[in-house]
Amino acid sequence: MHKGVHLTLLVGPVVPIPVPRPVLDALTGVEVTQDTGAASGFKLTFTLTNRSPLQTIFLVAAGQTPMLRVIIIATIDGTPQVLMDGVMTHNQIAPGSEPGKSTLTVMGEDLTKVMDLIDFSGFPFPAIPVEGRIALIIAKYAVFGLIPLIIPNLFPDVPIPVERIPAQQGTDLAYIKKLAEDAGYVFYIDPGPAPGTNIAYWGPQIKVGPPQPALNVDMDSYTNVESIRFSFKTSETTIPVVLIQNSLTKIPIPLPIPDINPLQPPLGLIPAPITNVTVLRDTAKLSPSQAIAKGVAAAARSADAVEGVGDLDVTRYGRILRARQLVGVRGVGLAYDGLYFVKKVTSTLKQGEFKQNFTLTRNGLVSITPRVPV
Repeated sequence: MHKGVHLTLLVGPVVPIPVPRPVLDALTGVEVTQDTGAASGFKLTFTLTNRSPLQTIFLVAAGQTPMLRVIIIATIDGTPQVLMDGVMTHNQIAPGSEPGKSTLTVMGEDLTKVMDLIDFSGFPFPAIPVEGRIALIIAKYAVFGLIPLIIPNLFPDVPIPVERIPAQQGTDLAYIKKLAEDAGYVFYIDPGPAPGTNIAYWGPQIKVGPPQPALNVDMDSYTNVESIRFSFKTSETTIPVVLIQNSLTKIPIPLPIPDINPLQPPLGLIPAPITNVTVLRDTAKLSPSQAIAKGVAAAARSADAVEGVGDLDVTRYGRILRARQLVGVRGVGLAYDGLYFVKKVTSTLKQGEFKQNFTLTRNGLVSITPRVPV
């Protein structure tokens, strides 16, 4: 029997502190979105009287502090889990449905927003490999609890200073994302595991690991999903073709890249048929290893032809469904049962309610595993 959900809200510059009780009493809704393809975001909704000092407090704090940090923690059965660690980006006030009351909405993004504020173009990195540059950049934000988790590039490229000295282009976030794209990697900041700490991950998109408890459909008392629907997109699968330039003749050589990646094994037995061919023309300027890595990442993205979208009640599910991890599905049928990669999760908390909307993906129909963890 679950004891319910307890919400903790911390707000402050750089090192946030728990908000006073009047702020929690005025909080009517929390929405947190984790997306593998974009920055995570949050939205806090407060219902205040027109004379409430909290309106001025939020507005003044946002105006005087360029980075007002917000940490949202949900505790289930005594176990705290960090839903969001980010900064406020903007807020708005609108008249409420009742006379004399207003609705204050505070919105923000995860800590990647802090890394996207200052342009450091031209900062040199002599004789420093890509991994070293990323570690140096992330070290700037240690005060925000960023812990780097950097997976070395399979094809390292250490520049020789007498030949070239790499220089940063754009903000820290833009530069790290550019390095990740060139290597076929991803970069994101995952909150936790402890409040105030964050994992800054730079590496391949990993689709292996222990799965989360299964999502059960149409299984009587074991059902823990309110709704779910699946689609099989057969017209969007493509095979990328990278262009590798011959150093002697300067003639580009096309090289098709199949969807073969040990860190993203197939989750379905029947993949979608390949219906398109996409030429990645910007790879001719890269080294052969960088071009192949970029093609492998593009092939993995296009292979996810099966998509599932649904809703669940966290108190019924028993835990918080996390994005960027695997999860099992049972009770839908032979074609769609099995393991999936959780692509996106939107958590919505209200008084006495904690629900999540999720998006699942995988590369084909019919599960490769006979059973999934319950």
